[in-house]
Amino acid sequence: MKVIGLIGGMSWESSAVYYRIINEEVKKRLGGLHSAKCLLYSVDFEEIEHFQSVGDWEKAGKTLGDIALSLEKGGADFIVICTNTMHKVIDDIQEKISIPILHIADATAYKIKEQGINTVGLLGTRYTMEQDFFSTRLESNDIKVMVPNKEERENVNKIIYEELCLGKVQQTSRDYYKKVIQDLIRNGAEGIILGCTEIGLLIKPEDVTVPLFDTANIHALEAVNMSLQK
Repeated sequence: MKVIGLIGGMSWESSAVYYRIINEEVKKRLGGLHSAKCLLYSVDFEEIEHFQSVGDWEKAGKTLGDIALSLEKGGADFIVICTNTMHKVIDDIQEKISIPILHIADATAYKIKEQGINTVGLLGTRYTMEQDFFSTRLESNDIKVMVPNKEERENVNKIIYEELCLGKVQQTSRDYYKKVIQDLIRNGAEGIILGCTEIGLLIKPEDVTVPLFDTANIHALEAVNMSLQK
């Protein structure tokens, strides 16, 4: 079993989901008392969010790169960044280490293609929805990406940072997300990507009428696949 190096804490709410899914899946596949071999470095999200808000992606990349290096030195065989947004600086992180990073968008693209879907709606932080570091990985796999309108993007982002990252799950926000999702479906989305690892706390498959791609769940399961590869 390979050792998974988890960079978490962005937020810890979703990192806890990663830890649970990874260990449940290893136990399911191997049985007995088996659990995952993993190292978790959980950051202070306030520091990382500051870099995001002021646009200091270089400092964010250096910080996470140093963390990835510490995980490699600790024995990790590959890295999992437990958040979508910080994949924006994946190249900066990769430069610091000699072990691979499992990209969340690549794992998601594989699942989308598996279902024969060509057009998806993307929900996430405004960085993920408005910048191309996530969508281009999907588009390189011939998947068309749609995002909500500007007002909806702002509200989706606000709910992530002001509620979900703080563990607050409110029905009014669930209803709002469902409305945004229905708008995307009406405009041609055949599936919906929950492109922020916290959104799965709010939206479940039964809340939508098309396939749902929860990136946290997909990423965590692919980490298990990679860990158990011979």
